[in-house]
Amino acid sequence: MHRRHLLKASMALAAYTGLSATGLLATRAWAGAADGEAQAFDFELLKAQAKQLAGKPYVDTKQVLPPTLATMTPQNFNAIQYDGNHSLWKELNGQLDVQFFHVGMGFKQPVRMYSVDAKSRQAREVHFRPSLFNYQNTSVDTAQLKGDLGFAGFKLFKAPELDRHDVVSFLGASYFRAVDKTGQYGLSARGLAIDTYAKKREEFPDFTKFWFETPDKDSTRFVVYALLDSPSATGAYRFDIDCQAEGVVMDVDAHVNARTAIEQLGIAPMTSMFSCGTHERRMCDTIHPQIHDSDRLAMWRGNGEWICRPLNNPATLQFNAFADKDPKGFGLVQTDHEFANYQDTVDWYSRRPSLWVEPTTAWGEGSIDLLEIPTTGETLDNIVAFWTPKKPLAAGDSLNYGYKLYWSALPPVGTPLARVNATRSGMGGFVEGWAPGEHYPPVWARRFAVDFNGGGLERLPEGTGIEPVVTASNGQVKDFHVLKLDEIQGYRVLFDWYPTNDSVDPVELRLFIRTNDRTLSETWLYQYFPPAPDKRKYS
Repeated sequence: MHRRHLLKASMALAAYTGLSATGLLATRAWAGAADGEAQAFDFELLKAQAKQLAGKPYVDTKQVLPPTLATMTPQNFNAIQYDGNHSLWKELNGQLDVQFFHVGMGFKQPVRMYSVDAKSRQAREVHFRPSLFNYQNTSVDTAQLKGDLGFAGFKLFKAPELDRHDVVSFLGASYFRAVDKTGQYGLSARGLAIDTYAKKREEFPDFTKFWFETPDKDSTRFVVYALLDSPSATGAYRFDIDCQAEGVVMDVDAHVNARTAIEQLGIAPMTSMFSCGTHERRMCDTIHPQIHDSDRLAMWRGNGEWICRPLNNPATLQFNAFADKDPKGFGLVQTDHEFANYQDTVDWYSRRPSLWVEPTTAWGEGSIDLLEIPTTGETLDNIVAFWTPKKPLAAGDSLNYGYKLYWSALPPVGTPLARVNATRSGMGGFVEGWAPGEHYPPVWARRFAVDFNGGGLERLPEGTGIEPVVTASNGQVKDFHVLKLDEIQGYRVLFDWYPTNDSVDPVELRLFIRTNDRTLSETWLYQYFPPAPDKRKYS
């Protein structure tokens, strides 16, 4: 039927039923997208379902995939295309649409999808069927695709690129991600992290079911609900996803239930990659000056202090916990978006978004935890950050956390003080401007250069005294220099770190700048790994 004829028929039926034509169109689109039996649904029912599920033994529902899917290559998996004619909201012809990922390779969890009519609160399941996908050039034997295999996840499209470029993706365990205005994916978030750095093996919960509320035709905002399940916990999640011009904002309402005791619970977890950057060159023997999805962990503490913690690619696994109470926000940030600083025409690290967490409920006492894992390449995520409540969960405990996730070039908020622009590190123990040649400094040291800008630094009167306040957990810091840099409208602080013993334990460095008694900048935290004593030489 032509759209014009459909509209005329809808108008006539609306007069008979008392429903609006747009309401009928939405209902028609909803009904046409799903083929399951109608059932009542709302968030209260989902929360009750998750709570009840936590009182029962865990059942692993991952399936044994047919050989044609279990043994397929990533290239063939990515070649499976969802048929846009069967998109969830295709008939709505609106601003948003949803398509589903095929199961295959390591994606064995059958994720169930439901379409929810926002007015009637009736939900109907969208069942897997091969006719929803295009298998050309995939080597998939469709004769093996028997029964309801479920889906692996979903992706969201936004006009004007419906069916061409997705802006939100939920795929694998409880992983999801979104883009900013560049359209480039970067780091990922998760629904929940369990025992990431604990005595027990890390657990990766699964989103096993999703319910999609049909949005208004002209809206770029929609709501999706999710059921989370794992051996140790269950969860009911509500995601209010707003696809804005500058990026994606997700308002998350998470209700977590402990099935067993949990030593370390990670709320609002995020996963990223840092191989090398301006301060860490160990793994940068390529043509690319920097390789990372994120360059720092930014924290806005409950007491109002802003902290910048540059990320590392350490030689050994490192875990740090930053204690706090009711944090105002934190995130993994990609501050540098200049192509010249990456020279990457494939992965486009200069376009990667940042991810900022803004709590919308009181989180109480706990810590922002940072895990840094050694990596030899850019294909392996090695950075994890999340919030851990101070009190471990006992079996039967339930917690509720509200927060917003901002996927954008930079966080939506920032310190009113000067911020860290860049961190650099290299050979120390010599006068700045002198390049080693025929001889080297007689004493080994490590130099750090920390650039600050913003926060009114550019308006300070000529001759203003800038005092760097530096502390180190071990060793000695000296040879301070403060340089005014017109190029960044800010200042560079240089200092050298000298070892005072043979310890190779990480050195915690802390720095901020002030004038008289007035603090001028956020706090820079850095973890430096001294070389072994026999390596502390230049030749």
